[in-house]
Amino acid sequence: MHKNCFLLFLLFWGNISFGQNLPKMQVWQDSLLSLGQKIFDNRAEVERIESNFLFVKTLVSTLKEPNSYFFDFDKLKMISAIRSPDDKFRVFSWNVPLHDGSYLYYGAIQHKSGTLKLIPLLDKTFEIKDVNRAVVRSDTWYGAQYYQIIPFKPNSYLLLGWKGHHMDYTYKLIEVLNFSPTGEVMFGAPVFSDDSSLMRKVFSYARQATMLLQYDPQNQRIEFDHLIPLQGGKPHQMVPDLTHDAYQITPTQLIYKEYVVILNPEN
Repeated sequence: MHKNCFLLFLLFWGNISFGQNLPKMQVWQDSLLSLGQKIFDNRAEVERIESNFLFVKTLVSTLKEPNSYFFDFDKLKMISAIRSPDDKFRVFSWNVPLHDGSYLYYGAIQHKSGTLKLIPLLDKTFEIKDVNRAVVRSDTWYGAQYYQIIPFKPNSYLLLGWKGHHMDYTYKLIEVLNFSPTGEVMFGAPVFSDDSSLMRKVFSYARQATMLLQYDPQNQRIEFDHLIPLQGGKPHQMVPDLTHDAYQITPTQLIYKEYVVILNPEN
């Protein structure tokens, strides 16, 4: 009884502290919004990269504010800021488009704790020799912009992400995020039943196409479009054929299922 009262007191006090800090967080968000718009609005690539550099510095300063974890950054539509289902951490990720049709990716993991515990994610996409079979750390990250976190094994999560990569084709991916007992972050694990050598699943499709990749919590599976080669296209330019496959999530593995039926699929 006393323990529950103490926990309620801590929660109540934390909400008061966050409320007192809310105006400052809103000012920080406005600054980030201005910088974020310049990342995409500036025509000059050098200026976009410079705006992103200032954006990163400002975001780090913002997250140093007390209880910043509880602020939603709902105005920053140009970045993804998603919390884990167990509310232990959240992942920030975004991209900077380049003139050649490729992208630079930036990200960070913020843990829910009393003091700032922020892990930067450093995009090393073009240094990874075999992206399908590489296990990477936070400082050798296969950059992407994530839109969903799915609980998996203890200290392990599945991330669904988008990765603009080339002027002719785009990627989506299923990434495996692992936290070691010491708090180290690792990406990639051999959990795919159709190929035990895969550390992550990367889907490549034509840039003018749209691909479905979504989590169905009711059936505990990740659903996606079945892709076929685009007629007359390049090897990476795949397109959906109006059928769907899935990975059934089990306690230890993702089991590949062909030709599943999806009701009301969302793009």
